[in-house]
Amino acid sequence: MAVSASALAVMSPEGGLSRYLSEIRKFPMLARDEEFMLAKAWKEHQDPESAHRLVTSHLRLVAKIAMGYRGYGLPIGEVISEGNVGLMQAVKKFEPDKGFRLATYAMWWIRASIQEYILRSWSLVKMGTTAAQKKLFFNLRKAKSEISALEDGDMRPDQVKLIATRLGVLDEEVISMNRRLSGPDASLNAPLRSDSESEWQDWLADDNAPSQETVVADNEERTIRMSLLEEAMIELTDRERHILTERRLKDDPTTLEELASQYGVSRERVRQIEVRAFETLQKSMRAAAEERNLVDA
Repeated sequence: MAVSASALAVMSPEGGLSRYLSEIRKFPMLARDEEFMLAKAWKEHQDPESAHRLVTSHLRLVAKIAMGYRGYGLPIGEVISEGNVGLMQAVKKFEPDKGFRLATYAMWWIRASIQEYILRSWSLVKMGTTAAQKKLFFNLRKAKSEISALEDGDMRPDQVKLIATRLGVLDEEVISMNRRLSGPDASLNAPLRSDSESEWQDWLADDNAPSQETVVADNEERTIRMSLLEEAMIELTDRERHILTERRLKDDPTTLEELASQYGVSRERVRQIEVRAFETLQKSMRAAAEERNLVDA
C-alpha cells in the first residue's frame, strides 16, 4: 500500500517559503522509542496518523537538504516539495526493526527524489543519462571551483583530465558537460520561467561559501558532539583516555610502537586498549544522545 498524499497531507512551500519554514519548525522531533512505535504502527496497521507524524517530524530535514540544491536554477519551493515526496517514500519503505533512525534512511530517498527532479527539469540532461553522467552533472561546478577553473568556455586539457579522474568519467564527457552547462540553456541571465522575472543567477549559491543554514546546523552539531565526547571521555581510565586521544583524536596519531614503549607493553596490547576504549566511547555517546532525543547522534 502506497503512502498517499491524502493520508500524509503535508504543507506546501508554494504558499511562501518563509512562512513554510516557520510552520514546519512547530512539529516536534520524535524520541527514538516514539519514532519506533509510530513506524511499527504504520508498517503493521497502515495507520495514517502515525505516518503523518513521521513525515511532519522530518520536514525540517527535507528543507535542510533541499537548500543544498539551490544552484540549479529551480524554485527552492519546488525542490522542497520534491524532497517531501522522497520522504514519503522513505516512510513507506522504512524498516524500524533494523535499528537505525528514520532520518538516516530518509536522507537517501530525499536526495534521490530531488536529483531526479532537477534532471527532469533541465533540458540539457536527457532521461537516458547514465549514472556517471548524473554524477558529473551534480559535481562539475564544485569540481571546477576546487581547481579554480570557473572561467567561461573550455577548460585546459590538464583541468579536464584532473576532473575526469576525480569523478571517474571520460575526458570527452567532462568537455561535453561543461559546454552544455555553459551553453544557452544555462545562461545566468535567462528567466527561470516564462511567467517569472527571476533569473538563474538569483538562485545560484556560492560554492566557496556555505549557506547560513548549513553554518548554523554544522556549528550546532559540532557543539553537541563535542559535549557528548567530553562526557563520554570521563568514563575511561587515564590510560585508555590517553591512548585513545593519541591514536584517534590527533591530526598526527602516535604510533603503536611509541605508546607500547611508553607503557612497557606490547603493540598488540596497546591496540586492544585503543579498540576497547573506542567501543566504550561509542556506547557512552550513543546512550547520551538517545537520552537527549538527538537524531543520528
